[in-house]
Amino acid sequence: MGCEDTRPLPIRRSFVVQLHAETDIAQGYILGRVEHVVSGQAARFQTLDELLAFLSRTLQAASPGEDDPPVAYTA
Repeated sequence: MGCEDTRPLPIRRSFVVQLHAETDIAQGYILGRVEHVVSGQAARFQTLDELLAFLSRTLQAASPGEDDPPVAYTA
């Protein structure tokens, strides 16, 4: 499957999301850990709302830097 979106993917907007073995997306049950790649800030979440809240807070706090070139995704 290819990705036709060629918009840049800035490093400062990168996250690692680790899902617990018991996560069942189809049933709406999500549990895991998320980490902001650049800052190292991390949090555990038990709901999609908690995951999205962490992403929102972290992105609001992150400011673009000149030394943060965008990374273009190519599949």
